[in-house]
Amino acid sequence: MYITLKDEGGVLKAVMFKSAASKLAFMPEDGMMVLARGRIAVYEQGGSYQLYINEMTPDGVGDLYVAFEQMKKNLEKEGLFDSRFKKPIPQYPECVGVVTAATGAAVRDIINVITRRYPYAKILLYPALVQGAGASESVATGIELFNKLKCADVLIVGRGGGSIEDLWAFNEERTARAIFASEIPVISAVGHETDFTIADFVADLRAPTPSAAAELAVPSQTELLSFMATNRVRMNNYMTRLTENLRLKLSGLEAKNPLEKFDILRQKIDDCVKDAENSVDRMLLSDRKKLSELAAKLDALSPLKVMARGFSLATDDGGHIIRSAEELTSGQSITLRLSDGKANCTVNEAIKG
Repeated sequence: MYITLKDEGGVLKAVMFKSAASKLAFMPEDGMMVLARGRIAVYEQGGSYQLYINEMTPDGVGDLYVAFEQMKKNLEKEGLFDSRFKKPIPQYPECVGVVTAATGAAVRDIINVITRRYPYAKILLYPALVQGAGASESVATGIELFNKLKCADVLIVGRGGGSIEDLWAFNEERTARAIFASEIPVISAVGHETDFTIADFVADLRAPTPSAAAELAVPSQTELLSFMATNRVRMNNYMTRLTENLRLKLSGLEAKNPLEKFDILRQKIDDCVKDAENSVDRMLLSDRKKLSELAAKLDALSPLKVMARGFSLATDDGGHIIRSAEELTSGQSITLRLSDGKANCTVNEAIKG
C-alpha cells in the first residue's frame, strides 16, 4: 500500500509492503487518524524521503474495533443483515446442532438447559476452535458440515465471553458468510449479554448468552405439559356439556314419540286426497250439465228438426243453398233435401213474390 501521511505541519509519503500489510486487522481509509511505526529512508529514484511502515494502528481506537466497523458496514451493504433473509426457528426441534468448543462453560450450559428444558431433543456437538488462528475456519466448517449432512433442525453457534480479541473468530467474514448461507436456522450465542459480534447480525436469531440460546432453541417441557393439562380439562368439560345436551335432546324425542308425527301426516294426506276427489267430481258434474245444455241447444237448432216439420232445403248442382227465386232459371237442375231423403228436380218456371 502506498500512503500519504499528513498532519497540520507537513506531508510524508509512506509505503507498507505485503509482509507488514497482511497483519493489519483493518483497512486504512482516507481521513483516518493512524499511528505508523517504521523506518525512514531516501527513495533514490524520486529523490525524496519516505516512511517504510512496519506497524500501523488507528489513533484513539483499537485496530480490531475499526476492522469490526468496516466489516459490519460492508456486509450490511451486501444485505447479509436484512430481516427478509431471517429463517424462523422451529418450534419443536428433534435435533439441536451446536458449534462451539468441546470444553468450557458454554457447551455445558447449552447441554444442561436443553436436557432440563426439553429432553426429547437430541444434541449433536461439532467441537470447533473458537479462539486463535484457524478459529473462523473451524466454526464455518462446522456450520457447513451440519448443512451437508442435514442432521439438525436448528444450530447454536457461539462461545463464552471474552475480550474482542477472544471473540474475533465470530467477527470474520468467513464465519459470517457460512452463517448466512446456512439452510438450517442459526442462533448466535457469543459472549455475554453486552457483547455483539458480526455473527449476531447475520444469524437468524441472536441470544445474549449460550444459556439463553438453548432456551430459545427448544420449548419448555413444563410449559407444554401445563398447556396440555389445561387443554385436557377444557376438552373434558366440552365433551361433558356436549354429551349432556345430546342426552336432553334424545329425552325430548323419546317423550314426543316420532310415530305420532307420521300418523298426523298420513291423516293430512288422506284429507288432501279426499278433497281432491270431491273437487274433481264437482268439476265433472258441472261439465256434464253444461254439455247437456249445449247439446239441447244444438239439437233445437238442427236443420233436421226444421225439415221434420215439412220444410225442405234446395241446393244447386254445386251444392250451394238456393235462398231466392231470383237464383233459379227455367230448366235448371236442383236438389231438394227432405227430412227422410232428397229429390232431384228440374225447374219449369221460377215465380217471384
